[in-house]
Amino acid sequence: MRKVIMLAVIAAAGFSSAALAEGKKIGVSWAQFQEERWKIDEAAMKAAIEANGDEYISADAQSSAEKQLSDIDALIAQGVDALIINAWDKDAIGPAIEKAAAEGIPMVGYDRLIEDARTFYLTFDNKGVGKIIAQEVTKVKPDGNYAIILGDPGDPNAAFLREGMEEVIGEAVKAGTIKIVGEASTDGWKPENAQKNMEQILTANNNAVDAVLAENDGMAGGVVAALSAQGLVIPVGGQDGDLAAINRVARGSQTVSVWKDSRQLGDAAGKIASALANGAALDAIEGASKFTGGAKGVEMNAILLTPTAITKDTLNLAIEGGHITKEQACEGAMEGVAACQ
Repeated sequence: MRKVIMLAVIAAAGFSSAALAEGKKIGVSWAQFQEERWKIDEAAMKAAIEANGDEYISADAQSSAEKQLSDIDALIAQGVDALIINAWDKDAIGPAIEKAAAEGIPMVGYDRLIEDARTFYLTFDNKGVGKIIAQEVTKVKPDGNYAIILGDPGDPNAAFLREGMEEVIGEAVKAGTIKIVGEASTDGWKPENAQKNMEQILTANNNAVDAVLAENDGMAGGVVAALSAQGLVIPVGGQDGDLAAINRVARGSQTVSVWKDSRQLGDAAGKIASALANGAALDAIEGASKFTGGAKGVEMNAILLTPTAITKDTLNLAIEGGHITKEQACEGAMEGVAACQ
């Protein structure tokens, strides 16, 4: 078993230290690269790792739990000193965690919870994201028939997002002012599957749907496509800050995209993984706190970053932050969007 040397200087300085030893290998296992945002995450992550003098190596599981297990085996065989794992399936990933732990390889569960105390959990506050989606949509449409388009049932984030939504709409649902007329999980978070789900909900309700809470922007795009085919424009929420979604916000076909600055998340992951590879303890990472929000109630060391709501009134934040150009954001914008004037 690989011996992990605990370095006091690393623990004292946290993951922001620029004095880490060079030459470590950081392996990254991606669940899939379908979503636009992962490439943004990767660029920031790779830059942070290489700035430390370490090497970035990666594999794409292509939405396959089996491939992700073999990918992680291959990364371990290449001698990685730390792993960043964007898990495709929270349960199926178990054997990979066991093998990496047996080899003494520290792990970061990236954006998707791996409920194991031997991993460091890094994500945005996904429950908070769900709350923001629901808050912004209910500001526009506080009552009526709601549809909810959930993400992939194998991803814990789908449940966290739904919990956050429930905190906002739960009382109105109990009171009957909001009626959930359709709720569907979406395999693979795929826009085309979300579109089919929305089409089925519209058909079942004779198009009598007043608002939609979608759990990410790709699926929100599928929802908007289904609505547009029926000549409907209603409040739709999503998250990820996809460029197309931000433009939909400007055009008025999407109410909110919750922007989780992937550059911030990727940068933090790269720095944390490099620190762990050089011997830092999980609880010595700067900014870490305890997290127990998973289904098993496992206490973990974690950092949950704060997301930003992008609406027609806050569109400027994404532009000023360099996430999207004004031209990209404002093409075809409706009147009254201040950032597009």
